[in-house]
Amino acid sequence: MGCKPPAGAVVSPKRGNERAPVTKASQKPVIGLTGGIGSGKSAAAAELAALGCAVIDADAVGHEVIDTPVVRDRLVALWGEGIIDSAGRVSRPAVGRIVFDSPQALAQLNAIMHPPMREIMAERIERALAEDECPAAVLDAAVLLEAGWDELCTIVVFVSAPQELRHQRVADERGWDEGEIARREKSQNPLDIKASRADHVVDNSSSLSCLREQVRTLFHQLVS
Repeated sequence: MGCKPPAGAVVSPKRGNERAPVTKASQKPVIGLTGGIGSGKSAAAAELAALGCAVIDADAVGHEVIDTPVVRDRLVALWGEGIIDSAGRVSRPAVGRIVFDSPQALAQLNAIMHPPMREIMAERIERALAEDECPAAVLDAAVLLEAGWDELCTIVVFVSAPQELRHQRVADERGWDEGEIARREKSQNPLDIKASRADHVVDNSSSLSCLREQVRTLFHQLVS
């Protein structure tokens, strides 16, 4: 039996939401994928990868950037050696405890991290689009809209799920309590704002198979 997501789960692109392509020479879509914490964004990205798309994970890029010498030194200059772990690397949990309680500290972190991250992601998107067998590039980023990385994309897809379900997933998978989730969520735009700025919304309030079916349908719409 086919999946029947709620009405409006996949919507057509909105007028006035057009985005500049990464390269004028390529007609392949660059899909920006975003959503709330625990929405199932990673599962949607995995399905797109299974369909042959090149997925650029912004969080993974952030892991690379934060341990480069120049970024490490700038962060230590701001917050001291206490953010360095026993292996001599920047402790993301330590940085998180600082920035998620301080909008000013978060803005400082973003000012240091986002420019090199954007450069790396743009390069990887461009490289992916040049591959004949790659039908589309996907930029998987929780803060896609907040960071302005949607400018690298031709299409933005928002993965939606009810708050209770999202929070339960995060508690089960990452062990975060409600306080930790709230601290992180307040650093992002409200989800209704994110959804309103997206070109497509995919509903993930049901099963994983339902999410996959929606993603496949949308993929074939975008690459046709």
